[in-house]
Amino acid sequence: MNGDRVYPDEPAGPFEAPPVSFADREDRDIEVRPYPPAAAGEAGEDEFEALVEMYTEFDPADRAQGIPPSRESDVRSWLETILGDDGYNVVAWDGDTVAGHATLVPDGDAYELAIFVLQAYQGAGIGTNLMEALLGHGAANGVDKVWLTVERWNRAAVGLYKKIGFETSDAESFELEMTTRLVDPA
Repeated sequence: MNGDRVYPDEPAGPFEAPPVSFADREDRDIEVRPYPPAAAGEAGEDEFEALVEMYTEFDPADRAQGIPPSRESDVRSWLETILGDDGYNVVAWDGDTVAGHATLVPDGDAYELAIFVLQAYQGAGIGTNLMEALLGHGAANGVDKVWLTVERWNRAAVGLYKKIGFETSDAESFELEMTTRLVDPA
């Protein structure tokens, strides 16, 4: 998409690859696992339905750039696209409930990152752990360059991305474009 995108010289991380377990700030036991699950089949269908449920419960006020979609049929189509073979996905689980989802979607020689944490789980440290697990999963699978866009006013997200190692590469619109590198280019 953007051949002029600038990536940092130094790689971020290292990040631990999933599965990763931790207690969030609300003392909930959260596990971040890759999607699709290693043993797909019926378990995979259950996990897909749990993801659909999370996105249909998503607060419209927290949607950005038109995602996630709001109608269930659109959520299903969108998920089938981003959960495809070429991307990488991780899901944060609170028991059988999806607390959050992060994805790396292929875009030329890089990957676009998107992350979503259900409102009831925001502010508890899940987003940080979810992103670190996603970047660990990506790095373990050879992903080097990652980029994202974020609305300028979303200070919490911008702060999270900077803390993890993203740098602003384009600030000329109402959105910031941020990039990171997972592998040392040398």
